[in-house]
Amino acid sequence: MGAVAGQGTTFNLPNYHGELFGITPTETPFLSAIGGLNGAVPTQSVEFEWQTVDRRTSTANNTAVEGANAPTAVARSRSAVSNVVEIHHSTVEISYTKEATPHMYAGANYGAVDNPVTDELAEQIAAELESMAVDVELSFLSGTYAKPATNATARKTRGVLTAISTNVNANGGTARALSKDIIDATLKTAFTNGAKLPQMSTVFMVGPDQKVKLSGVYSAATLNQPTQTRNIGGVAIDTLVTDFGVFGVMLNRWMPAGQIAIVDLSVCRPRFLNIPGKGLLFAEPLGKAGAATKYQLYGEIGLEYGPETYHALIKDLS
Repeated sequence: MGAVAGQGTTFNLPNYHGELFGITPTETPFLSAIGGLNGAVPTQSVEFEWQTVDRRTSTANNTAVEGANAPTAVARSRSAVSNVVEIHHSTVEISYTKEATPHMYAGANYGAVDNPVTDELAEQIAAELESMAVDVELSFLSGTYAKPATNATARKTRGVLTAISTNVNANGGTARALSKDIIDATLKTAFTNGAKLPQMSTVFMVGPDQKVKLSGVYSAATLNQPTQTRNIGGVAIDTLVTDFGVFGVMLNRWMPAGQIAIVDLSVCRPRFLNIPGKGLLFAEPLGKAGAATKYQLYGEIGLEYGPETYHALIKDLS
């Protein structure tokens, strides 16, 4: 069992009897919650952008006297934020013989015809699409931005964890235990810096270790209440009662072990380059070069994450 490089044949893709169980995790909670591979917004450029605007500082008693002339005109300039789509490209190739022999068993060639894989090509395309989706999930979380000047290197989309720079609670690289004080300080910083923290779309995104520790912190907190659930984008979300609102807790096995992200999902969405005549993510047959069927899987995908100040990141957790 394992990876096969090149063409799939009866020798490297053997058949067996009985039910087929997938043992590698393929869930993509962040990607699914913001629309999934089928819910993306098309773009017609490899780079896409959105805008942010701030407001002037307001003060009490900002008034004028009677009969005064109109004051000097004011306006607020806008700022652009951008990201890029990165290319996800795979190939699947199955020999004619392999396609024709779903009932040829590598193990004991006995008993009923019970191989659940009756179409090897479709099975391998589906498996690779699942792997590509996990690749996208990882990029959307921890991707490091790259916009190369030439085609010598690949474009890379910026992930939401990489994008967060304002509301970061770190400890200089020294690990510390998660506490309610850390969570409160992070939420306070985010709120002070303008994060909306909408209760219906803000989630604590955690890996398995921090999920246990987060539950431990709030099991003793005076503001805790029995765990409830909600559903965001088809993903089941637990809830957490904090001083700043009731937020979701999204378990994501792909989160870095020592981090917790506080993400406003409402401003995040996948962006796909729309390939004319083909779509956003597609499988298409390649030209014949022998006795095999060959498909390529292709998509150009990036993350729009809204204002980075709407999110927060807790780092250096033990």
